[in-house]
Amino acid sequence: MSATASAPETTKKGSRLPKLNLPPWTEKALVPVVLIVLAILPFGWPNGSPFLQDCTTALAYVVMALGLNIVVGFAGLLDLGYVAFFAIGAYTVGYFGSGFFSNVNDQKGIHLLVSGVADKLPGLHFNFLIILILAAIAAAVAGILIGLPTLRLRGDYIAIVTLAFGEIIGRIAVNGDDIVIRGQPLTAGRQGISPVDKIDLPGLPPFGLLDLRPWYWFALALVIVVLFVNFRLRDSRLGRAWVALREDEIAAVAMGVPSVKTKLLAYATGAAFGGMAGAFLGSFLNTVNADQFQFYFSILVLGMIILGGLGSIWGVVLGAIVLSFINNWFIPDVLNDVPGKLGIDFDATQITFAIYGFLLVLMMILRPQGLLPDRRHKMELAEHAETSDETLYTARA
Repeated sequence: MSATASAPETTKKGSRLPKLNLPPWTEKALVPVVLIVLAILPFGWPNGSPFLQDCTTALAYVVMALGLNIVVGFAGLLDLGYVAFFAIGAYTVGYFGSGFFSNVNDQKGIHLLVSGVADKLPGLHFNFLIILILAAIAAAVAGILIGLPTLRLRGDYIAIVTLAFGEIIGRIAVNGDDIVIRGQPLTAGRQGISPVDKIDLPGLPPFGLLDLRPWYWFALALVIVVLFVNFRLRDSRLGRAWVALREDEIAAVAMGVPSVKTKLLAYATGAAFGGMAGAFLGSFLNTVNADQFQFYFSILVLGMIILGGLGSIWGVVLGAIVLSFINNWFIPDVLNDVPGKLGIDFDATQITFAIYGFLLVLMMILRPQGLLPDRRHKMELAEHAETSDETLYTARA
């Protein structure tokens, strides 16, 4: 009897990390403060600072992670081929914002709402805002196409199909230079499409290569828009339908949730955000190369969601920023110098996957719900842990 009464106390002592309980108004109070700090952040560094480049890349990863979180975190559909939408968005800006189709219009090019040098170059040169919309539409259509074969699948089978889709797109990107249609290759393969037009907004000069502040602010604006859409979707009827399917698909369908439509909307919405981020990165990196679209990128974005917390919007933002800096700054610039200082000839970037795996295992042990967990997911894990502890304690008694 005394053993049973002490079980809850054992559960509290067994918690590995302290709980962080914040007042309900914290989110609304901190959001404007954080946004103001992020907006003025670039003034603390030179225009071409590597730190600003890492920050801009991290913000683009945040957009991708928020898109994948809709599929994995909200709807509970495991997607291991998210790199495909990055590739589709990047090739959209490569097709409509470069000289790749140099023979179009008798080598005079087609120009739409662009200015400066791009207005006189051969190829297709559209305004970046138009390209952004085209990238979102193309990726959303691809998301629907990948979603159709998975409608009757669950769990690991969905992961296999999405993994195959990502690999198919990656192989097409690599070997697309051998697919020639009317004298025009489908892709440029590993040679890449370069240079890519810089962002050209109405009333502003085109972005430059050395001045990274406009890129940072544009990426931040993109993150704000995607965050707004995520919050609206989460609190909408569609968002509740996604959560219902994630928790119990059979019960959700019995209650009238249209499974096919709801799943396809999750795939399309998440893919659209991935396509938009891919278009931005294609212009920011000034190239669209097939080597960018490898399987590890899907794992990287998925790791951001797991690290931050499945289904948690702010957690995904934090996880994307942390893992992005680990990938683009800590491993190549900090950790890679450690073996040399110890007299060891070793490239730390070769064990990037091992570092990711170690971090994820550490998170699963210390904080399985993520850095900033979603409230519902946190409660589910807590209830599961209490049930497991009580069952184990009873069995021992």
